Amino acid sequence: MTDLTELGVKAIRDGVAAGDFTAREVAEAFNAAVDAAAALNAFIVTTPDHALAAADAIDARRAAGEPLGKMAGVPIGMKDLFATRGVQTTAASHILEGFVPEYESTVSQNLWNAGAGMLGKLNLDQFAMGSSNETSYFGNVSSPWQKAGSNAAMSPGGSSGGSSAAVAARIAPAATGTDTGGSIRQPAAFTGISGIKPTYGRCSRWGVVAFASSLDQAGPMARDVTDCAIMLEAMAGFDPKDATSLDLPVPEWEAGLDPDLKGKRVGIPREYRQDGTDDEIIASWEQGKAWLRDAGAEIVDISLPHTKYALPAYYIIAPAEASSNLARYDGVRYGLRELPEGAGLQDMYAATRAAGFGDEVKRRVLIGTYVLSAGFYDAYYTQAQKVRALVAQDFARAFEQCDVILAPTTPTASFPLGSLNEDPLTMYLNDVFAVPASLAGLPAMSVPAGLNRDGLPLGLQVIGRPFDEQSVLNASLAIEQRVGFAAKPDRWWQS
Repeated sequence: MTDLTELGVKAIRDGVAAGDFTAREVAEAFNAAVDAAAALNAFIVTTPDHALAAADAIDARRAAGEPLGKMAGVPIGMKDLFATRGVQTTAASHILEGFVPEYESTVSQNLWNAGAGMLGKLNLDQFAMGSSNETSYFGNVSSPWQKAGSNAAMSPGGSSGGSSAAVAARIAPAATGTDTGGSIRQPAAFTGISGIKPTYGRCSRWGVVAFASSLDQAGPMARDVTDCAIMLEAMAGFDPKDATSLDLPVPEWEAGLDPDLKGKRVGIPREYRQDGTDDEIIASWEQGKAWLRDAGAEIVDISLPHTKYALPAYYIIAPAEASSNLARYDGVRYGLRELPEGAGLQDMYAATRAAGFGDEVKRRVLIGTYVLSAGFYDAYYTQAQKVRALVAQDFARAFEQCDVILAPTTPTASFPLGSLNEDPLTMYLNDVFAVPASLAGLPAMSVPAGLNRDGLPLGLQVIGRPFDEQSVLNASLAIEQRVGFAAKPDRWWQS
């Protein structure tokens, strides 16, 4: 029999429906793969029984001749930001360790309704704050990829590093991610997989631990574009419990996939050619233009003049919202409580947060509280919101000239764990190409663009108009077909 862990979402779904193998056989294969890959530290909690129960339910439905869902028989990894009923949900933070929700996030419930099962809860940067998956209370995640000739542990990207590592290592066919300023796209690029951040509001935020509420958006991470389209259909949909949810029908993205780009125009933003970008990233961008031209598209130059202000604006807005959202963790209602001898209420708050939050979370909370304070609100937060509006206007004008935008996903390939820990500003710069689309709430996707000279994956990013995930998926599919990315990491973690 085919190694079932080599199959993606579509192949598993179609194989189960055709009777080529059972959903239980798939779940057992991936459960075993998860157990064998403990060295990656991709999972905080594993849930083999959940995967098997979901699989048995699908097998029973098929035996009874009942219709099967879009994700029938597909076991997935769930980023540990999504509340899962009866299963610990921590956001990779000590302050939520031991928290077991009595409710299910809308996105995870949608996936279970579509026939998916859960392999476990995936590791991430604490409260989704990080670009390397080194801020988790539960330890670093290692990328399954390594530099040629080196055994150094490499970053899987962040914050969805557990998700990207699990998919790239073939221990999950797909995983949920969340993207606030690039946290689906950057880790996808680092690990040679695909990931899409849909239009803000496409996927419900209800039951997702909040970082920055006006930016957070859930999306799928999978082996290829088709698998992302299938999973996004299952995840998305209007949710009356989320005030920012889009009350729009969910398109049939899988059925609409078409790599023929005749008549389409692809914009190339001149401002994305920035100092410090790796030469091989620039070369892959040039190659990406050629691939899309081969698919029938016309390449046009565009300008996004406020791009250079996007990252500073993001690192004001996102921490400001984080400082507000994380104020709920006070030791009173749930999660960790530190109560020193003779402590009063304020002492308990301080002790709980000091013990429960990691250094990066504290850094962002302090920045956010500062920019929201009475003396600095107008100087920083108000100005950042004006910049955000200008960034969105830039994109709106650009889309008068083109249908999608092509850009690098990241300025470099993956880097060794620990190499940027003493330089948070350089770490933040890893999101320089991803943040603008997040500020504007646009759909954006990263797809593999090949390997660099060190044998590490590179990614290309496609950005689209609001609500036009289809054009993003189609352009990404055109790239995917021309790249023919088939490289896989050596399974060093099993040795």
